[in-house]
Amino acid sequence: AGCTRVLLRGMQETAKNRAIAYYNRGVSYRAKGEDDRAIADYNDAIRLDPKYAHAYHNRGNVYYAKGEHDRAIADYDEAIRLDPKYARAYYNRGNVYRAKGEQDRAIADYSEAIRFNPKYESAYVNRGNAYDTKGEHDRAIADYNEAIRLDPRDAIAYNNRGTTYNAKGERDRAIADFNEAIRLDPEYAAAYNNRGIAYRAKGEDDHAIADYNEAIRLDPKYARAYYNRGKVYERKKNLSRALADFERFAELWPLDPDGQEAVA
Repeated sequence: AGCTRVLLRGMQETAKNRAIAYYNRGVSYRAKGEDDRAIADYNDAIRLDPKYAHAYHNRGNVYYAKGEHDRAIADYDEAIRLDPKYARAYYNRGNVYRAKGEQDRAIADYSEAIRFNPKYESAYVNRGNAYDTKGEHDRAIADYNEAIRLDPRDAIAYNNRGTTYNAKGERDRAIADFNEAIRLDPEYAAAYNNRGIAYRAKGEDDHAIADYNEAIRLDPKYARAYYNRGKVYERKKNLSRALADFERFAELWPLDPDGQEAVA
């Protein structure tokens, strides 16, 4: 309401105040999921104040949410040009690069975000994710360690570190991390699924099935959990249950070759 009052006063307000009003209303529209209206308001904020780094940054966030990655990067570029120490702009540009599969560029941006804000916990988590994607597991673990040091209640950091330990074959460490992720967030379906993967790798099939059951209870459309449970049933020679799980996986994730192959 305050933003609208400022805008209704029109030329009675300074261009700077009107730019701020458009920016704030854009934030409100974004929070309500009205992305096109948010973009229109950020456009007006930038028109009135071409050096408004936050407006470029937030418009970039909306473009990213809409899947318009190149437009998002262009806005983050401009935000960083206007404010070279803008840690959040580096972080969010890193997220877009990661979504585009450009892990090295993502890592470079997360590193800049951390340089300008050494307590940027999410930047450590996401840089760890990028390192993990590249197979640089020890670097990933180091970043998750730092994220956990900064925020010991970050269930995602524990889950992701557990996934990396599992990739390294360190099953017990992985399970310990998944346990902690679940303790912090008892409805974390992915952590149950991932703990199931670790149990399966250890040959503890009943524990694995119990975890996949819980993952599916929490998220009945969790395609991978059906597939993983099906693989355990297959190993246990319970082929009817295995087939049912593979069919459900194929329904939920029809483009995945594992699902199609499983029911072929």
